[in-house]
Amino acid sequence: MRFITGHTTRGKSVFYDLFAESEAAELEMRAILLQALTTWLHNQKMTQAAAAAAEVLGTTQARVSDIKRGKINQFSLDLLVKLAARAGLHPRMKLESS
Repeated sequence: MRFITGHTTRGKSVFYDLFAESEAAELEMRAILLQALTTWLHNQKMTQAAAAAAEVLGTTQARVSDIKRGKINQFSLDLLVKLAARAGLHPRMKLESS
């Protein structure tokens, strides 16, 4: 599964149209983190230097490739948070009541 970044007319991500609320919330967070890491890779000019990116992120070149390909199902939320922190992206969470 590739991540989906679009939004519904209600302002929530399309994950809420496809999954139960609890699963949609996690998928949305994973998609946001994965997109941020993809942007970071592009901005760092590490798209061709998978070894350098893998070293910074503390992972393998294969995992960097999975990030670039948007393979959301290959990453848990906690791993994406760790990778984002290693990239210096300072992930934070904000809770809102409905």
